[in-house]
Amino acid sequence: MSLNVIDLIKGQLGPALVSQAAAQYGESESSISKAISALLPAVVGGMANNSNEPVVVDSIMSANSSGMLGNLLGNSSGDSLISSVVSTIFGGKTNGLINEVSGFGGVSHSTADSLLKMVTGAALGSLGKYAADNNLDRSSLSNLLADQKGVVSSLLPAGLSLGSLGLGGVTETEKPFGTEKVTVISYDEPKVEVSRGGNTHVNVDKTDENSGSIWKWLLPVILLALAAWFLVKQCDKKNTQTTTTTTDSTAVVSDSSATMGDSANVTANREMTDIDLNGTPIRGFANGMEASMITFLKNDGYKNADDDAALKDNWYSFDNVNFKMNSAKELEAGSEAQLQNLAAILKAYPDAKIKIGGYTDNTGDTAANKKLSQERADYIKNRLSDMGVGAQILGAEGYGSEFATVAANASDSERATDRKMAVRFAK
Repeated sequence: MSLNVIDLIKGQLGPALVSQAAAQYGESESSISKAISALLPAVVGGMANNSNEPVVVDSIMSANSSGMLGNLLGNSSGDSLISSVVSTIFGGKTNGLINEVSGFGGVSHSTADSLLKMVTGAALGSLGKYAADNNLDRSSLSNLLADQKGVVSSLLPAGLSLGSLGLGGVTETEKPFGTEKVTVISYDEPKVEVSRGGNTHVNVDKTDENSGSIWKWLLPVILLALAAWFLVKQCDKKNTQTTTTTTDSTAVVSDSSATMGDSANVTANREMTDIDLNGTPIRGFANGMEASMITFLKNDGYKNADDDAALKDNWYSFDNVNFKMNSAKELEAGSEAQLQNLAAILKAYPDAKIKIGGYTDNTGDTAANKKLSQERADYIKNRLSDMGVGAQILGAEGYGSEFATVAANASDSERATDRKMAVRFAK
C-alpha cells in the first residue's frame, strides 16, 4: 500500500502547535484546527499535481537539512523554499485558496495565509525527512507525490471540494493508451473476448441494464456509510487511545500538587507575547514558564538562595514542550522553541543551575511509567546540552507517578495535571 503523505504530515501538526498558533495569531484552537484540516489536503494535492516540477521536488529534498520542522511558526530559514513552493503549486489561485480557508475555518485572511505557509513547511519538512530516511531519489519522490492524487479528495473536510480550493484537476491522471472503461451490470456471466493487444473486453447485453440499475445508487450509499463509520471509529480511537504500560505526556496546563510547589501559573494567560530577557525579547506565554523563571532570577531569588533545599520545591512546568505518544525521543512540532528559550535564559545567567523532572499520572504500569519519564528527562537534558548549557544542568530525574495526586479512575482532563515535564533551579 502506498504511503499516505497526509498522515505523515499530521504528526507535525499536533495539539501543541495548534495551541501555539492560536495564541500567536489570536484565534481559537478549534478555528486553527479547522483551517489546517482544509489546508493539509490542499497542499498535498497541489504537490501531487506538480509532482514533476523541479521546484517542488528539489525543495523537499533540501528541506530536511534546513531544520524546517524545528520551529514551524517562527523559523525563517525555510521561508524562501516555502514561498517558491506555494507559488509553484497554487500560482494565481493562492489568494482564492486563502479566502476559501479563511471563510471555512473562521480565521482572518492573514492567519489563513500564515497557516498556509506553516502547513507547507510541515509538508516539505516531513517529506524531506522521509525521503532522507528512506534514501529516496528525485524520481521515487516524484512518484510518491503523484500517488497521492487518488486519496486527496476523500480526505477533504465536509463542506469543501477540490474545485473550491482551486484544485479541480488534482485527481485527473493520464489514461494509458489502449485502455477502455469496463462496466459490468448483468448478473449473468458475460462473454469474454481477448483482443490481439491482450486487452480484455466484457460484452454486456444492454437489455440487462435495468436489472443492475439498483447498484448505480446503492453502491455509492454503501461506500459513503462505510466511510462515515470509519471516520467515527477513527475519531473515537483518537479520543480514547490509552496504553496499558505507559502514559502520554501531552500538553500540561498546570500543576495542582502542593508537594510539587509549581510556581508557574501556565493557564492564567495563554497569550503568546515578547518576554524581556535582559534586553533581548523571547517569545513565550504571558505568565508562563519563561516569564516566571526570568522574574525569579531578576529578583535575585536564585542568588539569595542559601542552598538547594531552598529551591527544591519550586518547579516550573514546561507549558509548550510535548512528546509524541509513548515516545521519549521525538517531540511534537513547536516544542523546540521553548527548549531554545530555556537555553537562552541559562546563557543569560551563567551562574544559574537547574534540574529536570519528568512525571506521569497514576494509570498504567508504575515501573514502565517511571522508565518513560526518566528517558524523557534525559532527552531534554541532552537537547539542552546540545545547545551549549550542559554544564548548568545538575541532574535529570524521572519520577513516574510518585507525585501524582489525581486518582487513576479520574477523567483524562483531570489526570492531565499530573503528566508533565518540569524544571527547577538547583545548587
